[in-house]
Amino acid sequence: MREIVLHDTLSGELMPLRPRDPGKLGIYACGPTVYSRIHIGNARPFVVFSLLKRFLQHEGYATTLVINVTDVNDKIYDAARPQGRPSAELAAEMTEHYRADTDGLRLGRPDHEPLASETIGPILDYIQTLIVSGHAYAVDGDVYFRVRSDPGYGTLSHRQLENMDQGEDAASDPLSARKEDPLDFALWKVHKPGEDTCWQAPWGAGRPGWHIECSAMAEQFLGVGFDIHGGGSDLVFPHHENEAAQTRAARGEALTKLWMHNGMIQFTGQKMAKSVGNIALLHEVLGDYGPEAVVMYLISGHYRQPLVFSEAALQQAQANVKRIREAGRRLSGGDSPAALEGLRDRFFDALARDFNTAEALSVLNEWIRQAGSAAAGSPGDAHLREMLAVLGLESLLAAAVQAPEQVRELAEQRDRAREQRDFTAADQLREEIGALGWEVRDGAGGFELIPL
Repeated sequence: MREIVLHDTLSGELMPLRPRDPGKLGIYACGPTVYSRIHIGNARPFVVFSLLKRFLQHEGYATTLVINVTDVNDKIYDAARPQGRPSAELAAEMTEHYRADTDGLRLGRPDHEPLASETIGPILDYIQTLIVSGHAYAVDGDVYFRVRSDPGYGTLSHRQLENMDQGEDAASDPLSARKEDPLDFALWKVHKPGEDTCWQAPWGAGRPGWHIECSAMAEQFLGVGFDIHGGGSDLVFPHHENEAAQTRAARGEALTKLWMHNGMIQFTGQKMAKSVGNIALLHEVLGDYGPEAVVMYLISGHYRQPLVFSEAALQQAQANVKRIREAGRRLSGGDSPAALEGLRDRFFDALARDFNTAEALSVLNEWIRQAGSAAAGSPGDAHLREMLAVLGLESLLAAAVQAPEQVRELAEQRDRAREQRDFTAADQLREEIGALGWEVRDGAGGFELIPL
């Protein structure tokens, strides 16, 4: 096996991957809070950790991926209330949308996708352990974690205690007076008027705080001290700092061996966020550009770096997808030339060095260039298939299927309607094409018809 090194947020260094259990790896990544449709930024960790699993499996590891869903949260209450509908109903609907939207990436599902609402029992047990050990305290139905009881607090986010703000119960909020210390964070929140879900607990009816759910769900499926905990860099503090602290306090050991964080998607220089309103919904981006181009865009930069969202970036990803697809059509099936094995190995070496998909793509493109200039006939595509499968782009080498003449005629009519800026007619023609089992995708070189 290659030595695989990944950047560990806790140490700030590249760390060799050393499985807790020989030949096996466990990954837990924080998923979305389901109060609305997810955006392209939410898709980045889903893609990064889904593809990391593929790479680790390629390298011979039996890999388990867990991505949770937060379906109990203040944001869900706040979104459901103006709609006059139960928060649990909204959360269930948005969870189904999340699954359908990420299915559109065609990367498969995680091995486990636990819901916070279905993990209440383990959460209650976790909180009770923290109370008994003196790391948490109950007051008027709320339960808070004593931050200063954990000497390691702040080591993950590299912050000093005096520079921390949990972002909950601001000083002007009378609830903040319940805390022994402003740094303490909520493990359990007492039921309040206007909240339509709650569960019974020894300290009062209520619902879990945000951070405790992930410690409970990760441990439920992977145990303590599993291999990789992932998520967006915006979660380092307070979410992951708090996860790490409560697990150390409750279990006496680290939650995970390595913390891995992806950079944010930036929109006009700002982090993409629903609260800001600068979002591009995943299902709409998929509809406009197709799953292969979206995945290509999301892996075009190193996972730890911010990624700028723009129409130009998506169009470039479309062009890259088209180039690979066309190159694949010029190859024959079967083994690739031995002369190209070095490039295939460099591709996987790049992924082994902190999962550098940008460098891997560069090597893949060099493989295509050299295969295209091969002197003897049409080289076999085995290497290319192997590389694309790890990137979730194996569909680019699917056998070309010619669309029926009726479908092509409709697509040409739609193309003319778009040129005349008759977008209503263009949308109607797109629906007709979809009803016939085809998807039409627009690109710089014209439209493309893809069987559904």
